[in-house]
Amino acid sequence: MYYLNTNTQIILFRDALNSEIYVDKSKLIGKISPMIRTNGKYICITRPRRFGKTVNANMLGAYYTKGYDTHELFENLAIAGEQGFKENINRYNVIHIDFSIMPDFCSDYHIYLSSIIRKLQEDLTETYPELKGKVYESVNEMLQSTGDSFIFILDEWDSVFYESYVTGADKIHFMKFLKALLKDKPYVDLAYMTGVLPIAKYSSGSELNMFWEYNFMNDRTFEEQFGLTEDEVKGLCLRYPKVSYEELEWWYDGYLMEDGRHLFNPRSVNRALVDGCCRNYWTETGPMNEVADCIEHNVDAVREDIVRMVSGIPVEADLGGYSVIEQEMNTRDEILSAMVVYGFLMYHDGYLRIPNHELMEKYQRVLSRESMGEVKQIVDSSRDMLSATLAADTQRVADVLESVHDREIPFLEYNDENALSCVITLCYLYARRDYRIEREAKSGKGYCDFLFLPKRKGRAAIILELKVDDSPENAIEQIKQRKYVQRVEEYGEVLLVGISYDRKAKKHSCLIEKHGCHED
Repeated sequence: MYYLNTNTQIILFRDALNSEIYVDKSKLIGKISPMIRTNGKYICITRPRRFGKTVNANMLGAYYTKGYDTHELFENLAIAGEQGFKENINRYNVIHIDFSIMPDFCSDYHIYLSSIIRKLQEDLTETYPELKGKVYESVNEMLQSTGDSFIFILDEWDSVFYESYVTGADKIHFMKFLKALLKDKPYVDLAYMTGVLPIAKYSSGSELNMFWEYNFMNDRTFEEQFGLTEDEVKGLCLRYPKVSYEELEWWYDGYLMEDGRHLFNPRSVNRALVDGCCRNYWTETGPMNEVADCIEHNVDAVREDIVRMVSGIPVEADLGGYSVIEQEMNTRDEILSAMVVYGFLMYHDGYLRIPNHELMEKYQRVLSRESMGEVKQIVDSSRDMLSATLAADTQRVADVLESVHDREIPFLEYNDENALSCVITLCYLYARRDYRIEREAKSGKGYCDFLFLPKRKGRAAIILELKVDDSPENAIEQIKQRKYVQRVEEYGEVLLVGISYDRKAKKHSCLIEKHGCHED
């Protein structure tokens, strides 16, 4: 048996339960079961990779299948205490297809789909011997002839779309295959489908309009079941104290639920806790999994947005839903919508932000690419900017800022302090290799504009304050009066950096003072 009532999902879900770290997401079952045999029985869950789609799909298959008794897998999970647990467990025929599994040496769409159809036909004739010897024009005819009903769990439905041999016509054919298999069929108890791409990306007509889609931008029903909540991560930190909650929060937090609670990237959290350290675990799989691939479809439309978000400035956008319908992304809203769906951006209350440091590292590298034009040239000078700052070469710092301003990049014109902050971000991008840089950082009696926290001992911390139409001396005085140095006392030497811009004279000024944290 390949797909029908197999023990594959049971084995895989048991492996997940036996893992060093497992977070119980079985309440998903309690949300799915009431949808069986209702108008809501067509469910499509789309999330970025690494957000638990396959683990949950395996859990559902292991729970619903009538092929095996799986009570022991679920008796200690949250679902066991919910109404309907006993009524639904092991009650259904389950057809579970992982569309990411392909034949060896597969180089043709027809080979791919023919393999799936053949395996499904073999499963049906083995389970229903009365079907043998009869001729059927389609799989759905065979399913209809069984006189039985099924739960379909279709994991990674869009996997084949990433293969270079798949044409536009093949994608249309695949959508029609799914339609013929599932739409308005009396044998469908439930169709639960997962993927990265929402169906709207490829379904231009009514092929799969029966599905209720739940993605990163519109899901208020299943949002807790994909990703780790704050409470779940705090609980894990009590069991694995090598990594603090604050460190995990900085690295992997940043996705918000409707009520404002935070969601963490689950795979990265798990890896960090097992490894005992935080690092960038974002994998480079799939043609759209690079942030740069999204941006470079139309650099001019989104370059300003990216620079602002790297600077810590939220970007306002009206993204009512996933707007990418065509194969190419040609507008700002299409690109930004796609980046939200892929998990590269967080969208909440009309504003876009870079979710966390793990992804911030990727955006920083994007700004260094040739496609970013003059922005890249500014970034290239950022090494010199850091060296000048550490050497307290105030004139050189001012000269670098002048050269950036003279480029006359429209969105970097000093119309407000945010524009100056964008320039500072670009000019100090190289510093992020050695420093953890926080904007509007809480320290002492207020919030300093930029705080540079050394990643390794032996480097001076940096507190940077900006002023427009004021003096760098006043910027330094503000740092002292508001006791911003309290946040960096452990680092020893601290550089106090005041930078100002005089709009009338169109001139930058800089003042740098060395401050020992033992001083008052």
